[in-house]
Amino acid sequence: MLTMYTLIRTTTILWITNLLDVGWSQNLQTINILFISDRNNLVAEETLNVALNYIRRNPRIGLMLDGIYSVKIGGDDASEILETLCVNYNASIRNNKPPHLVIDTTINGVTSEAVKSFTAALALPTVSASYGQSGDIRQWRNLDGEQQKYLIQISPPADIIPEIIRSIVVAQNITNAGIMFDDTFVMDHKYKSLLQNIPTRHIIASIDDTTSIKLHLSRFRDVDIVNFFVLGKLSIIKSVLDHANSNKLFGRKYAWHVITQDKGSLKCGCSNATILYVKPEPDAGSREKLSNLKTTYGLTSTPELKAAFYFDFYYRSLLAIRSMMNSVEWPTNMTYTTCDEYNEENPLPRRNIDLRRYLKDMTEPPSYAPFLIDTNGHSYEEFTMRLEKVTVLNSQSVSAENVGSWKASLNSPIVVKDAANMSHFSAVTVYRVVTVLQNPFMIQVDDEDGKGVVKFKGYCIDLIEEIRKLIGFEYEIYIAPDNNFGNMDENGQWNGMVKELVEKRADIALGSLSVMAERENVVDFTVPYYDLVGITILMKKPQTPTSLFKFLTVLENDVWMCILGAYFFTSFLMWVFDRWSPYSYQNNRNKYKDDEEKREFNLKECLWFCMTSLTPQGGGEAPKNLSGRLVAATWWLFGFIIIASYTANLAAFLTVSRLDTPVESLDDLSKQYKIQYAPLNGSATMTYFQRMADIETRFYEIWKDMSLNDSLSEVERAKLAVWDYPVSDKYTKMWQAMKEAKLPNTLEEAIERVKSSKSSSEGFAYLGDATDIRYQVMIDCDLQMVGDEFSRKPYAIAVQQGSPLKDQFNNAILLLLNKRKLEKLKETWWNMNPERIQCEKQDNQSDGISIHNIGGVFIVIFVGIGLACFTLAFEYWWYKYKKSSKVANTMNPKQMVIGRGEFTYPIIPNYETSGMRSRNIIQGLRRSISQSTPKQQ
Repeated sequence: MLTMYTLIRTTTILWITNLLDVGWSQNLQTINILFISDRNNLVAEETLNVALNYIRRNPRIGLMLDGIYSVKIGGDDASEILETLCVNYNASIRNNKPPHLVIDTTINGVTSEAVKSFTAALALPTVSASYGQSGDIRQWRNLDGEQQKYLIQISPPADIIPEIIRSIVVAQNITNAGIMFDDTFVMDHKYKSLLQNIPTRHIIASIDDTTSIKLHLSRFRDVDIVNFFVLGKLSIIKSVLDHANSNKLFGRKYAWHVITQDKGSLKCGCSNATILYVKPEPDAGSREKLSNLKTTYGLTSTPELKAAFYFDFYYRSLLAIRSMMNSVEWPTNMTYTTCDEYNEENPLPRRNIDLRRYLKDMTEPPSYAPFLIDTNGHSYEEFTMRLEKVTVLNSQSVSAENVGSWKASLNSPIVVKDAANMSHFSAVTVYRVVTVLQNPFMIQVDDEDGKGVVKFKGYCIDLIEEIRKLIGFEYEIYIAPDNNFGNMDENGQWNGMVKELVEKRADIALGSLSVMAERENVVDFTVPYYDLVGITILMKKPQTPTSLFKFLTVLENDVWMCILGAYFFTSFLMWVFDRWSPYSYQNNRNKYKDDEEKREFNLKECLWFCMTSLTPQGGGEAPKNLSGRLVAATWWLFGFIIIASYTANLAAFLTVSRLDTPVESLDDLSKQYKIQYAPLNGSATMTYFQRMADIETRFYEIWKDMSLNDSLSEVERAKLAVWDYPVSDKYTKMWQAMKEAKLPNTLEEAIERVKSSKSSSEGFAYLGDATDIRYQVMIDCDLQMVGDEFSRKPYAIAVQQGSPLKDQFNNAILLLLNKRKLEKLKETWWNMNPERIQCEKQDNQSDGISIHNIGGVFIVIFVGIGLACFTLAFEYWWYKYKKSSKVANTMNPKQMVIGRGEFTYPIIPNYETSGMRSRNIIQGLRRSISQSTPKQQ
């Protein structure tokens, strides 16, 4: 410190000598300063020398710095810092060179607060370049009106630059932000104020080394942050972007904004990235002066913006003191109190030093950008930040397009050239959706385009699309590695979709995921989007055997043969009785000549009579003889019994064949042993039966311990003495049966085992979600769902625990429910599903006999009609050809043939035949012929 002080003092003396030589002494103002800097703020210290050199080499300024006391402080010990300050301050008073101005370039923290406490207590005019907005500097938080005139804070550029993040977030409507910064920025006081009153989830993290970069990027990804802001040197920014490229954090899902105080182009090892690059640029009117300071006076500290700010900060502060002295507003009898003389109970008054007004009225052109002087926390340099769209391909910047600018301020909007360009810098909200393939909720579609893109369709796809229209987001779907919904093992570890959410690899779990208490402990569920769904049973549909001639199977073949034999025997017996009985019609024609019914029971008539007697039509006129009637009555009685028995047995036979349903509920399934049954291995259904069996076992142990407890009295033990076991062991037995049946690993395996069952009463039954089973029944007519649903739970969408998506999805699902969109989805994917098969209606108790079982009767009709047609043809043929030829062959050669018209009649010779009937017929035929036809030669 002494070396620097000697150097400055020597420089000042030489400068005074030069001023005296050129005649400027009449306007010269001698100023003493106390310069306080932070040990880490090297740019502030280097720039002070440039400012002093500039003042020395420009005598027209009218300034001479005589007493310059420079103090470097640091650390967290406020007492030590105050001690150092007091030593230098007391020395300046002893040397009769008390400071006109204290220049404070401490950054923040204990050092800054200690300096503020020191200058406020001793009432020293101070200009400070410490970080902090209104109220952030605690020691200057409650300054009175007079103190605010000479205790002045001007925020450095690195304190204003982060405010551009707020402007970008507002302009782009960004809902999440991950902010990283290096040691060139101070963000301690920004945590609460940077994005205050803006609905944006954000994390602010400092970059310490390479490890911290990896940690922060991983942390941002885990909490679903996709908009990144990096504030720092270009070298640090390059390191961050390189790590982001290796972690594949570029693309439409992510947005990158890099902000720096440095000059130069953006570089990174990115393969394909588009980045919004924000960097400062000097005002056009200040560039010449800035260039002169760099080349002539050695203003080469970096960053350029920071060095230029400190130069203007020093220079303008000293000019304000000079202006006050020239205008005679500076007190001539300025009094100072040493640290030893300071009394906290009697603070030193300081009035009429309006340094703030002189700084505000300063007209000196800036070297970078103008200053805005207002209250503490609202005074800063109004520089401009340039926004560029930088495209990097294969580690090379291929373009840098100017898209807008931002004027440094605490609440300044971004000025863009084209709003469409800025829209590309907002990360498209892309959620990772994990799912499980299950028809019809989630169906994988074949890649017809050949692009390798996995596509999906189904109920859940339509659902997420409806939600997306309401909320506005994009999503990527992938299948859970093990294609499971999510179950917890004995060690408390999860699998399936739940594991993907717990380990933050997915944002949404979409599928027919049941809401369970244990799952709600690790993930959040939305309101249900699907009704309560339980567990039910899938079995092979009973195949009722059908036969067109099933009505013939009611009686055995032996019975049919006996009935047929009885028919022929009775018909033959009736013919014999009618022929030999003297009381039959054919043997007593004169006796029954006046009866209307003259029926001769030849063999043909007997066969017909016995056949028609079995029908409602009846057999017609019975035989005249008593013996024949007894045979007919016996046949009628036989027929009545046979028909009644056949009718009753046919109805019973068809009914019993449709009642082949051995299992109708879970209890029925548990009580039989011919049908094996099991759920899918690792499914929620398996967990249900396993835990129910475990609960039964635990209850049994509790009851057993109570029963065998020796400490119980006889009365208490008697109360536990029961004749039946009080706790059911149904699930214990079922779980044991399931393990013996071997649980299938996939739904396809389970369906195959069900379909390969021998029958509905022997084979395999599958227990699973009712939606799975209902869909299988819908597409396969060989399957049926048996029993009522049990253990019913709703389906819902799962998100990460604490995710804001829960409330957004809740609102969307409730809105869809009110619009009846969910009902339409059910109608689409169940009743109108293109894979739905219209199965043949199965016979049941309420239905009639199907054509498959009674169709043989119609065949009998068609066969009978066919035989009748054939018989008619045969009769016609027999009569026309056979009979006529026979008559022709039996004629006498001497016979004469007479004819009339187109008919010819043979002339029958006069010969005697035996029997009265034959003679009468022949004589009548002769008379008719002779009367109607003349004789012909």
